[in-house]
Amino acid sequence: MHYRTLGGDQGPRISAMCLGTLPFGTTVDEATSFAVLDRFAEAGGTFVDTANHFAFWAPGATGDESELLLGRWLRSRRAAGRTVLATKVGARPDPARGAARSAHAEGLGGPAVRAGIEGSLRRLGTDRVDLYYAHLEDRSVPLDETVEALARLVQDGTVGTLGAGNHRTWRLAEARLIAAGRGLPGFRAVQQRHTYLRPRRGLPSDLRGEADEELLDYAAAHPDLTPTGYGTLMGGAYSRADRPLPERYDHPGSVARLRVLAEVAAECGATVNQVVLAWLMGGPVPVVPVLGVSSVAQLDECLAALALRLDPVQRARLDTA
Repeated sequence: MHYRTLGGDQGPRISAMCLGTLPFGTTVDEATSFAVLDRFAEAGGTFVDTANHFAFWAPGATGDESELLLGRWLRSRRAAGRTVLATKVGARPDPARGAARSAHAEGLGGPAVRAGIEGSLRRLGTDRVDLYYAHLEDRSVPLDETVEALARLVQDGTVGTLGAGNHRTWRLAEARLIAAGRGLPGFRAVQQRHTYLRPRRGLPSDLRGEADEELLDYAAAHPDLTPTGYGTLMGGAYSRADRPLPERYDHPGSVARLRVLAEVAAECGATVNQVVLAWLMGGPVPVVPVLGVSSVAQLDECLAALALRLDPVQRARLDTA
């Protein structure tokens, strides 16, 4: 395993890959989830990602499942002290806010942030999380209210580092400026959807944007900000014939990139998934991939990408395809 520091020199030491636990406890059963977590830890993985709403959309689920399962694993393996634990607030369903999914989320108001961390700590069975993401923008409350509410969690010791997920770059920058101007802890990690293929142009605007050039340029200028990426392997669509490309990536511009990706993988004796992960981790702005796997075999394929180094010519071909 390789390691880096989260959020600059003062942050915790994290593994270069993060294990996502979105389906654990719902579509991935407990025995399989524990086996994947065990293998990740055995390989030196220390960075694990969950949320207070994973995966409420699964049949019969409430959104408690991932955190509860992870809490059971941490206790049974006595792994809390060697695990950098990330969870999120902002997207858990709140029926009091309305029936539409976009309006159904708890949001990022002060009371919601406080209730969110209290619920997560209870489900995880811990008194502190290492990284706490504000997940999804909430423009119904003033940004300074969210910044101050999150900062209080760091100040009272229940959170180590703050992050933002699915935020526009300008909102991220504005939040960081508010925090800096008030002498408060601010965002030091950002999580966006990020993969090798680029989305089609002209997509309707939403708050689940990609990690684009603007965000990566901002991160390059601010080394105290660590980018993490989810959806990196598109649910298997790079390698499985039964998994079509998501609509946002299914466009003529993807044809050349997929061709070069396959060529580079063949040259390296690697899988296309491994090349995607190596491309993310080894770029000018290294990205921590959040692995979405549902078996030990899938995890092992991803872990093998740690040994893959793309040469400058291969990276240039991938970048310019």
